[in-house]
Amino acid sequence: MTATLHLTAAPTAAEEAAARGALRDANAAAGFPHDTVPLAVLLRDESGAVIGGLVGVTGWSWLYTQNLAVPPALRGAGWGTRLLDAAEAEARSRGCIGARLDTYTFQARGFYEKQGYRVVGAIPDCPPGQTRFTMIKRLDAGGETG
Repeated sequence: MTATLHLTAAPTAAEEAAARGALRDANAAAGFPHDTVPLAVLLRDESGAVIGGLVGVTGWSWLYTQNLAVPPALRGAGWGTRLLDAAEAEARSRGCIGARLDTYTFQARGFYEKQGYRVVGAIPDCPPGQTRFTMIKRLDAGGETG
Protein backbone atom coordinates (compact mmCIF):
# COMPACT_ATOMS: atom_id res chain seq x y z
CA MET A 1 0.00 0.00 0.00
CA THR A 2 1.20 3.52 -0.77
CA ALA A 3 -0.12 6.82 0.55
CA THR A 4 0.29 10.56 0.11
CA LEU A 5 -0.38 13.47 2.45
CA HIS A 6 -2.94 16.13 1.62
CA LEU A 7 -3.34 19.14 3.93
CA THR A 8 -6.67 20.98 3.79
CA ALA A 9 -8.37 23.66 5.83
CA ALA A 10 -11.75 22.60 4.44
CA PRO A 11 -12.21 18.82 4.55
CA THR A 12 -15.56 17.51 3.39
CA ALA A 13 -17.80 15.65 5.81
CA ALA A 14 -16.99 12.45 3.92
CA GLU A 15 -13.25 13.08 4.23
CA GLU A 16 -13.56 13.71 7.98
CA ALA A 17 -15.62 10.55 8.42
CA ALA A 18 -13.09 8.49 6.48
CA ALA A 19 -10.14 9.92 8.42
CA ARG A 20 -11.85 9.12 11.73
CA GLY A 21 -12.92 5.68 10.58
CA ALA A 22 -9.58 3.96 11.12
CA LEU A 23 -9.37 5.06 14.76
CA ARG A 24 -13.01 4.15 15.39
CA ASP A 25 -12.40 0.71 13.89
CA ALA A 26 -9.30 0.21 16.07
CA ASN A 27 -11.20 1.34 19.18
CA ALA A 28 -14.08 -1.02 18.39
CA ALA A 29 -11.65 -3.90 17.88
CA ALA A 30 -10.24 -3.14 21.35
CA GLY A 31 -13.75 -3.34 22.84
CA PHE A 32 -14.57 0.38 22.81
CA PRO A 33 -17.04 1.05 20.00
CA HIS A 34 -17.96 4.61 19.08
CA ASP A 35 -21.18 5.17 21.01
CA THR A 36 -21.53 8.92 21.41
CA VAL A 37 -25.04 10.36 21.56
CA PRO A 38 -25.63 14.13 21.26
CA LEU A 39 -27.06 16.03 24.22
CA ALA A 40 -28.28 19.63 24.29
CA VAL A 41 -30.05 21.68 26.94
CA LEU A 42 -31.19 24.86 25.24
CA LEU A 43 -31.91 28.23 26.81
CA ARG A 44 -34.62 30.08 24.84
CA ASP A 45 -36.00 33.60 25.06
CA GLU A 46 -39.69 34.50 25.07
CA SER A 47 -39.86 34.23 21.27
CA GLY A 48 -38.35 30.74 21.30
CA ALA A 49 -34.97 31.77 19.92
CA VAL A 50 -31.98 29.90 21.35
CA ILE A 51 -29.92 32.39 23.36
CA GLY A 52 -27.59 29.97 25.13
CA GLY A 53 -27.39 26.49 26.51
CA LEU A 54 -25.26 23.43 26.95
CA VAL A 55 -24.12 21.23 24.07
CA GLY A 56 -22.27 17.98 24.49
CA VAL A 57 -22.28 14.23 23.99
CA THR A 58 -22.45 11.13 26.10
CA GLY A 59 -20.24 8.18 25.30
CA TRP A 60 -18.16 5.54 27.02
CA SER A 61 -20.29 6.21 30.13
CA TRP A 62 -19.24 9.86 30.40
CA LEU A 63 -20.86 13.21 29.63
CA TYR A 64 -18.59 15.56 27.70
CA THR A 65 -19.79 19.17 27.83
CA GLN A 66 -18.44 20.85 24.71
CA ASN A 67 -20.11 24.25 25.18
CA LEU A 68 -21.98 26.01 27.96
CA ALA A 69 -23.08 29.60 27.45
CA VAL A 70 -25.42 31.89 29.36
CA PRO A 71 -26.09 35.39 27.98
CA PRO A 72 -24.53 38.18 30.10
CA ALA A 73 -27.96 39.56 31.06
CA LEU A 74 -28.89 36.21 32.66
CA ARG A 75 -25.62 35.42 34.44
CA GLY A 76 -25.74 35.11 38.20
CA ALA A 77 -29.38 33.98 38.16
CA GLY A 78 -28.71 30.23 38.35
CA TRP A 79 -29.08 29.39 34.67
CA GLY A 80 -25.63 27.83 34.37
CA THR A 81 -26.34 25.57 37.34
CA ARG A 82 -29.71 24.57 35.85
CA LEU A 83 -28.12 23.78 32.51
CA LEU A 84 -25.48 21.57 34.13
CA ASP A 85 -28.00 19.90 36.44
CA ALA A 86 -30.27 19.03 33.51
CA ALA A 87 -27.40 17.66 31.41
CA GLU A 88 -26.01 15.65 34.33
CA ALA A 89 -29.47 14.20 35.09
CA GLU A 90 -29.84 13.13 31.46
CA ALA A 91 -26.30 11.70 31.50
CA ARG A 92 -27.15 9.64 34.58
CA SER A 93 -30.28 8.35 32.84
CA ARG A 94 -28.00 7.24 30.00
CA GLY A 95 -25.81 5.34 32.46
CA CYS A 96 -22.97 7.84 32.70
CA ILE A 97 -20.62 7.62 35.68
CA GLY A 98 -18.89 10.96 35.19
CA ALA A 99 -18.79 14.30 33.41
CA ARG A 100 -15.90 16.16 31.86
CA LEU A 101 -15.34 19.54 30.27
CA ASP A 102 -12.66 22.04 29.36
CA THR A 103 -12.53 25.66 30.44
CA TYR A 104 -9.96 28.46 30.38
CA THR A 105 -8.57 31.01 32.80
CA PHE A 106 -10.71 33.67 31.09
CA GLN A 107 -13.88 31.58 31.42
CA ALA A 108 -15.62 29.86 34.34
CA ARG A 109 -13.29 27.56 36.28
CA GLY A 110 -14.61 28.83 39.64
CA PHE A 111 -18.20 28.25 38.58
CA TYR A 112 -17.47 24.63 37.65
CA GLU A 113 -15.61 24.05 40.91
CA LYS A 114 -18.71 25.26 42.79
CA GLN A 115 -20.68 22.65 40.84
CA GLY A 116 -18.39 19.86 42.07
CA TYR A 117 -15.93 19.68 39.18
CA ARG A 118 -12.21 19.46 39.81
CA VAL A 119 -9.17 20.08 37.64
CA VAL A 120 -7.41 16.93 36.42
CA GLY A 121 -5.22 18.56 33.80
CA ALA A 122 -3.93 21.92 32.66
CA ILE A 123 -2.31 23.13 29.44
CA PRO A 124 -0.40 26.39 29.92
CA ASP A 125 -0.26 28.95 27.10
CA CYS A 126 -3.35 27.53 25.40
CA PRO A 127 -4.04 30.18 24.14
CA PRO A 128 -0.83 32.10 24.87
CA GLY A 129 -0.97 33.75 28.28
CA GLN A 130 -3.91 31.59 29.38
CA THR A 131 -4.40 28.04 30.68
CA ARG A 132 -6.83 25.40 29.46
CA PHE A 133 -8.20 23.22 32.26
CA THR A 134 -9.73 19.77 31.93
CA MET A 135 -12.23 19.18 34.72
CA ILE A 136 -14.24 16.15 35.84
CA LYS A 137 -17.07 15.31 38.19
CA ARG A 138 -18.24 11.85 39.19
CA LEU A 139 -21.94 11.26 38.65
CA ASP A 140 -22.22 7.78 40.15
CA ALA A 141 -22.97 7.30 43.83
CA GLY A 142 -19.81 6.72 45.80
CA GLY A 143 -17.55 7.22 42.81
CA GLU A 144 -14.10 8.64 43.35
CA THR A 145 -13.08 11.87 41.65
CA GLY A 146 -9.68 10.70 40.61
